[in-house]
Formats: sequence, C-alpha cells, structure tokens
Amino acid sequence: MSRISSWINAARLRTLPLSISGILVGSSIAAFEGYFDIAIFSLALGTTLGLQILSNFANDYGDGVKGTDNEDRIGPARAIQSGLITHKDMKLAMVITASATLLLAVLLIYASFGSEKLLSALVFFLLGVGAIIAAIKYTVGNTAYGYKGFGDIFVFVFFGLVSVYGSYYLYSHDHELISIFPAIAIGFLSVAVLNLNNLRDRISDEKAGKITLIVKMGDKKGKDYHYFLILGALFFLLVYSVINSSELNDLIYLFAFIPLFLHLKRVVTNKDSRKLDPELKVVALSTFAISLLFALGLIW
Repeated sequence: MSRISSWINAARLRTLPLSISGILVGSSIAAFEGYFDIAIFSLALGTTLGLQILSNFANDYGDGVKGTDNEDRIGPARAIQSGLITHKDMKLAMVITASATLLLAVLLIYASFGSEKLLSALVFFLLGVGAIIAAIKYTVGNTAYGYKGFGDIFVFVFFGLVSVYGSYYLYSHDHELISIFPAIAIGFLSVAVLNLNNLRDRISDEKAGKITLIVKMGDKKGKDYHYFLILGALFFLLVYSVINSSELNDLIYLFAFIPLFLHLKRVVTNKDSRKLDPELKVVALSTFAISLLFALGLIW
C-alpha cells in the first residue's frame, strides 16, 4: 500500500458523510427561515470535516499505542496497528490537523460575528477548542474518556447539538429552540454509528481494557439501546416536522429510514459480531441521506 493510500485509509473517508450531516440540517433550517451565507456554510463544513479527521487520527493513535487494535479486532486494520504509519508521523498529523481545524473555526467565527458580538464569538471559540481537545482525548492519554464509557456523550454533543443547533445559530444569531429537535435526532444517529462500532468490538475492547458503554451494558441491552437511538431520531424529526412543516415534501426524509428499519432487524438477530461491520456503512449513509432529504424538503 502506498503512503498516500495509508493516510487516506487513516482518515477513514467513509465516516466523513456522517460528520457533515449536522451541518446540512442546521444550514437548511437557517435557509428555510431566511438565513444563509455560503462562506459560513463552507467554513462550517471544513471545520467539521477537520474535527472528524482529527478524531479518526487520534483514535488510530490512541488505540494503537494502548494495544487495543490487535489481532482480536474485527474491523479494518488501522494504520498504527499495521505499521503503515509510525507513532511519530501520526502525532505530527494530529498537530497539523488540529491546527488547521482551529484556524477554520476562527475564520468561521469571524465570518459569522465579525468584530462584533464578542461574547458569542468567545463562546464558539471555546466550543471549537473543546471539540478539538475532546476529539483527541477520546482515546489518547491515561484519562481517555472513550475507555470509560463516555464516548457517546462526546458524539451526541459535538456531532449532534453543536453541529445542528450551533451551525443554525452561526447564521441567525438567534435561539430558535425548535431546531433542538433535529439536533437531537442527528446526535442520536451519530451515536448509533459509534454504538454499532462498539457492539462489533465488544469482546476485543473488553479484553484490551477499553470499557465502552456496550462493554458495561452487554450485547442485549446494547441492541435495545441501538433501537432507542434509531427510533428516537425518527421521533424527534417527526416532532419538528409536525410543529414546523406544512407540505408533504417536508417528510421525504422518511424514505431514508427504510434501510435503517431493515438494519435494525439484522442487528437484533445478529449472533456473529463480524457481520456488524457492513452495517456501519448502512447507518452512516442513511444518516447522510436523511440529512440531505430533510434539507431538500425544507428548501424545495
């Protein structure tokens, strides 16, 4: 494998559509209400992509250093695990990615608030710094919270609430509380991807001392939790639509839930965790499709 291919694999491109789902939803709500700015949209996409890639690099590095990525792991081989990228090079990549992400976040904040509303700008700057630190600390260091069952909270907050509600606020500078419902929905769907990953890796994670929420709950409760996340996302999107929508085309995102219903049946009957790996793509792409159709329904 070439060096470029190794870095592409380490960036885990299949996770990127999921990461921009919240920006699509938040931006479409803003556009529906008469707020939109292409500079804010572009910089928000760049920032969230940078955060996702940083999280992927840090996850590869942290799990590789701790030995969590070993021969027991079911998913695709990681860069550190396979020896394709050295620890030193991955640390440098994390520094570069974190710096670029922070720069994009600063430009995004300036595009939204300019030199005015310094308090709002400061809050978003702190959120950006917090997101970068959280992406790294998920698996890196002795206090990595992903090893203590708190990874779900990070994903829900930053790829759900902050991504949707935060991006909406960057356009509007207004607290429209109804947008919290789609934010919760995207947060749930994003957590569902992590939950599925943890269901797949439960045995190897437990052996390596990575105590995810699934390791704590076990397979049965983990599958119940997965149902809650998927159906909860549908519920909160429907709540938003019932309150805010007036046309049937606003509900076209429901079609993208069909693959997820079929997916839930496969998960609940699964007895071989190796067969859960392809399901990650189903949830990630379905979430992206839901976000895209939700956006199209609103602004069509």
